[in-house]
Amino acid sequence: MTDITGKKVAFVLTNGYEDSELTAPWKAVEDAGGTAVLIAPTAGEVEGKKGHRQAVDLTTDQASAADYDGLVLPGGVINADHIRMDQPAVDLVKTFVNDGTPVGVICHGAWILIEADAVRERTITSYPSLKTDLVNAGAKWVDEEVAIDEGIFSSRTPDDLPAFNAKLIEEVAEGEHIRS
Repeated sequence: MTDITGKKVAFVLTNGYEDSELTAPWKAVEDAGGTAVLIAPTAGEVEGKKGHRQAVDLTTDQASAADYDGLVLPGGVINADHIRMDQPAVDLVKTFVNDGTPVGVICHGAWILIEADAVRERTITSYPSLKTDLVNAGAKWVDEEVAIDEGIFSSRTPDDLPAFNAKLIEEVAEGEHIRS
């Protein structure tokens, strides 16, 4: 396994996330020696749609993209719909993308990338119901386990987590991607 010791990965989400889309990548980061940090719109803790609870480390208005080597955007319909309405979260995601920091998104998490105007002319996958939203935002949507386009990597559902997690560690180890 690739070692990402000394690297920090931000997880931006709110209540209603898909539990495994937080817990599995979080474990992958820690198992590879990295540090995972949970960022949410409000302090306290967040709860997944299946009941997993986790403490918030920082709020979206406190976090700076410059402090992290990667970003993960879990899905879950409620989470994805609410997080894209948090302007500090959208601004944070936009900064990660503009800086070329690896950004991983799974399932419905791609909605925040649309809000951040980060999918135009990029190849991306997602839960199938987001296809029209992504295409209308200028993305090339594909039905693949993992799609990658200059540092943004995406997967469709929790079934894709093994491939997503492997790509997460690889991308964080590789570092920044400057868009050509």
